[in-house]
Amino acid sequence: MERKITFNELRHIKDSLPAGSIHKIAQEFNIEVETVRNYFGGANYDRGKSVGLHIEPGPDGGVVLLDDTAILDRAQQLISSHSN
Repeated sequence: MERKITFNELRHIKDSLPAGSIHKIAQEFNIEVETVRNYFGGANYDRGKSVGLHIEPGPDGGVVLLDDTAILDRAQQLISSHSN
């Protein structure tokens, strides 16, 4: 499922993740940790892969179009369960 979000919102979600969540998401999706970081706006393509992230310049860091929201959805679940 495709979704638009601002780059700053995406980074805020990443920064709100409980400790160890990037590694947990990588393990759950059977992908490299750097691939998860790239999903949240990182750019380490030597060790991680591109993940269908398209950034258009603009306010709030620009608009990000995510081809697949599975990682974002899981990140939001982890944040929600951590805050309860």
